[in-house]
Amino acid sequence: MKRMMDILVSMAALILLSPVLMAVALLVRLKLGSPILFRQQRPGLHGKSFDILKFRTMLDAEAPDGTLLPDAQRLTPFGKALRASSLDELPELLNVLKGDMSLVGPRPLLMQYLPLYSPRQARRHEVRPGITGWAQVNGRNAVDWPERFELDVWYVENRTLLLDLKILLRTVTGVLRREGISQEGHVTMEPFTGNEQGRNKGDSP
Repeated sequence: MKRMMDILVSMAALILLSPVLMAVALLVRLKLGSPILFRQQRPGLHGKSFDILKFRTMLDAEAPDGTLLPDAQRLTPFGKALRASSLDELPELLNVLKGDMSLVGPRPLLMQYLPLYSPRQARRHEVRPGITGWAQVNGRNAVDWPERFELDVWYVENRTLLLDLKILLRTVTGVLRREGISQEGHVTMEPFTGNEQGRNKGDSP
């Protein structure tokens, strides 16, 4: 039933939101250049990698040595607006349709985080990652890593279609209120460097 809901809702959303998708794609091309879509490998179900799709929000500005400038320097006001409205996430509906993602589930993080998880934290990969999730409607990027992982695992252990519907409804209100877009002092969140990171802040692993 969950997969059927993912297919039906993502197809309907892609059709209904096609004018918005085309308008955002045009604006990204005009303001940030090409490529329009940002692609990056992320871990999905059971940690298997897939290419996540998002609208591009950053410039490809480089330092004199050829390395990319920090995210904060490459993120434009237009990119910030896309992130604040969550419009940059709309192409992930294609990931849902393909089966790489679900509408609801733990957010797909970075591949380099995989060896850093505790066995309990790794349980977040027992389900497909989601466009939104329990952690997103309970603080999004404003919560620290230990709490975020606990929220993800709680979802894995308690997931139901009714809970998914509740999360989707809370996501809409959260986006409208622009809650938890970033952690203080960061474009999104500080990088996860392992469970010592939580202990150093007085949190349990």
